Amino acid sequence: MSQPAAPELRATYRLQLTSGFGFAAAGALVPYLRDLGISHLYLSPSLQARPGSGHGYDVTDPRLLSRELGGEEGFRSLVAVARGAGMGIVLDVVPNHMAADDANRYWADDALRERFFDIDPVSGRHRRFFDIDDLAGVRQEDMGVFEATHQLVLGLVDEGLVDGLRVDHPDGLAHPRGYLAALRARCAQRVWVEKILHPGERLRDWPVSGTVGYEFLADVTALFVDPAGEVPLTKLWEEVSGDLRSFDEVALEAKLEQARTTFMPEVQRLARELGPDADRLLDALGGGAGGGLDALARALASLSVYRTYVDPGAGRVDEQDRRAIAAANGMAPELAQMLLLDRGAPAAFVTRFQQTTPAVMAKGVEDTAFYRYARLLALNDVGGDPSRFCLGVEGFHAANAERAARFPLNLLTTQTHDAKRSGDVRARIGVLASIPEEWASRVWRWFELTAGLREDGAPDDVERYFLFQTLVGVWPIAVERIESYMEKALREAKRNTSWVDEDAGWEAAVKRYCRRLYAHRPFLEDFEPFAASVAAVGERAALGQLVLKLTVPGVPDVYQGDELLYRALVDPDNRRPIDWRRHQALLSRLMGGSPPDRETRKLWLTLRLLTLRARRPEPFAGNYEPLAAGEETCAFLRGGELLVVVAVRDGRGPGTFEAPRGRWLDVLRGGERSFDRRIALADVLDEHGVAVFERSG
Repeated sequence: MSQPAAPELRATYRLQLTSGFGFAAAGALVPYLRDLGISHLYLSPSLQARPGSGHGYDVTDPRLLSRELGGEEGFRSLVAVARGAGMGIVLDVVPNHMAADDANRYWADDALRERFFDIDPVSGRHRRFFDIDDLAGVRQEDMGVFEATHQLVLGLVDEGLVDGLRVDHPDGLAHPRGYLAALRARCAQRVWVEKILHPGERLRDWPVSGTVGYEFLADVTALFVDPAGEVPLTKLWEEVSGDLRSFDEVALEAKLEQARTTFMPEVQRLARELGPDADRLLDALGGGAGGGLDALARALASLSVYRTYVDPGAGRVDEQDRRAIAAANGMAPELAQMLLLDRGAPAAFVTRFQQTTPAVMAKGVEDTAFYRYARLLALNDVGGDPSRFCLGVEGFHAANAERAARFPLNLLTTQTHDAKRSGDVRARIGVLASIPEEWASRVWRWFELTAGLREDGAPDDVERYFLFQTLVGVWPIAVERIESYMEKALREAKRNTSWVDEDAGWEAAVKRYCRRLYAHRPFLEDFEPFAASVAAVGERAALGQLVLKLTVPGVPDVYQGDELLYRALVDPDNRRPIDWRRHQALLSRLMGGSPPDRETRKLWLTLRLLTLRARRPEPFAGNYEPLAAGEETCAFLRGGELLVVVAVRDGRGPGTFEAPRGRWLDVLRGGERSFDRRIALADVLDEHGVAVFERSG
């Protein structure tokens, strides 16, 4: 019996499946998500992984749906429930790696291991997923390997059980474009790539629906950061840290550390790919104490983007590749010529270089520099660039217009399972850019008030500054959560302790400092009123960001639990169990006519605007027309039928904007309005700084 056709995409909802929350539990949520306005369940990896896996990325058998999640029977039951509610399924897939585990038949069998995995013929060491030894890189460039590892997933697509695929870490693949073309050839029409784009970098013209939305997350965060705060917050950071370097310099140092230590086996293998002339070529490159190996390490750390996509087999070099190599900081000219095919080089060397830079970037920037450079932590998130302090309205409009033209089904997210902080936390911390002088005075006061809580210099001033920003973003928070978070943050920063060289004494002293803060009345009496005032402004900004996510070009994606106030930090904090009964009860209350309050306003906005998308899909498929409203307000039309106005600074201000003539229904407050050509913004925005109108005549 054929499955009913899946609905058009309106919104996805990411669910983190675990052995304690599998297919049956997801199915029980379908009525709630349907009522909220979600069109597609967006499931975390669901193939057979290691027993007890908390994420599903450590696949042991790509031919099976996870037994712990409910197996094939449970999955088909979930699909049937979703289809019955008019909803579809998007599945996260992991082509780049599988578990290096004897439970994995492809790994346990020597012959299969050699064929399926990217094994170094000299050392016997496998290409890792970043620095994780027990996740081994898969040779998806071999079509036999592709068919074997995708038979189940593509069968689910072909049968109509899965409506779209989210491809994890395509940058680790030898040939991302070829891999994605193979998916399209097998009728996977909706594919989103977990591609991290540097600001200004454009997604390649791949056969995909777009990215998973990291670039939107970074843009919408920066849109609400006040540019007036850049100079004073930079000065404060330099005074606190004693470090005058830019973020780019800090990031380069961190990437070099990773290339010279964690990824030195990858550097050595890369050198061997140069073939019989390797020694001569490396000697010619020079590179200091490490010789040519150090030149390779510096080249791997030199890119500002995750990778290039030169195709040595076809001789294809994109102009974006040339710009990225030209801008590389510290790459030897001979290497640059080789990577751009302007100088002879083995194809395997060029390909492997491009597979290696993403790991160096991820571990050097996201998992090191983001924890070292703390000028404004709202900017330190996946897909972001802390050297870009803010984004103007014009730049935000330009990004939306390009998305509408090139990838209109691109996902739009403000929170993912990989995010360093939830959207609500980033919005709060971003407020500090609007009050830099007050923030600075508070920081110096707290330094003085809490100096006696330290032990032998732990935590140092950089760590205290990092902690104070974090507390402003998440307050109130259980002390156990902040202790766990600071342990991870300290180890990621690799300044006074690290994952491989733990200083248990330093970590314990920092945790005791955290606990003492919670009992220190002079600090709390000063901190709590300030945090409350920041929260009020930050929640207003978070609502504005939510309205934009639900109305600009693209498909809004909601992370589990984020439809309510959601103050979460990096995993595992953002993967804590959700109180679904509370969510369901609050939604029922709103649908029954109860007015929204502080706790439920995000939920109410999501319900209201997703209902609008379902009722009037045409404007959301129409053109995107920015409206002139000044640098303090983001205003635009969708399809000529939907008007959205969002204040990006606190306060409505005295400005005006060019309102389109006609009669308009107020989606959020009710009632009908007629606009003159120019109208005061204060007369349009509600008390939260947002407004949405649909044309009625």
